[in-house]
Amino acid sequence: MKSSKPFILGLTGSIGMGKSTTAKLFSAENVPVWDADATVHDLYQGDTPAVHAIAKLVPEAVKNQQVDRGTLKLYIAERPELLQEIEALVHPLVSQSREDFLTAAIESGVPLVVIDHPLLFETKGDQLCDAVLVVTASPQEQKRRVMERGEMSEETFEFILAKQMPDVQKRQRADYVLETTTPAAAQEFVLQLIAKISGKTPDA
Repeated sequence: MKSSKPFILGLTGSIGMGKSTTAKLFSAENVPVWDADATVHDLYQGDTPAVHAIAKLVPEAVKNQQVDRGTLKLYIAERPELLQEIEALVHPLVSQSREDFLTAAIESGVPLVVIDHPLLFETKGDQLCDAVLVVTASPQEQKRRVMERGEMSEETFEFILAKQMPDVQKRQRADYVLETTTPAAAQEFVLQLIAKISGKTPDA
């Protein structure tokens, strides 16, 4: 018996908008989630092709078979052309991970999966999706959340923002928009969205 293709929901949003928290809400409802950031994290440690490739490009950024992303960012800041070289190496591996995830989802027969990617539109990942959910918040709330984490400077925050498609453009291209004002409101939105699209598989 042929398994049907699940409804593929893309999930994206700029830094500090609540994307990771929203992804966890889907996972809590047993919706399979593929996480681009987690995939890169896994590729950057251990005996992996990504670690070996980066070790050749920037030997100082690899310590104990693990990519030190802080060191790597410093070298990229000094040599911006490195970013394209690294992306050319890593993106195919990330894409393969996503394809493996979707293949497993088809085989398991789940009705809905989520593709969680901060650069979904920028990498044209939205073309693989049946619909896209964008999470958003006010610029003030966004910056407050990021700064409260204490993990980066304002300069780094602005650098990351500059690499991402502006929030207003993301919202314009979205099928669904979630304003992550409160955890309760976000959870209710996710529950309603799952109920709305769970039965809508492309093969139905």
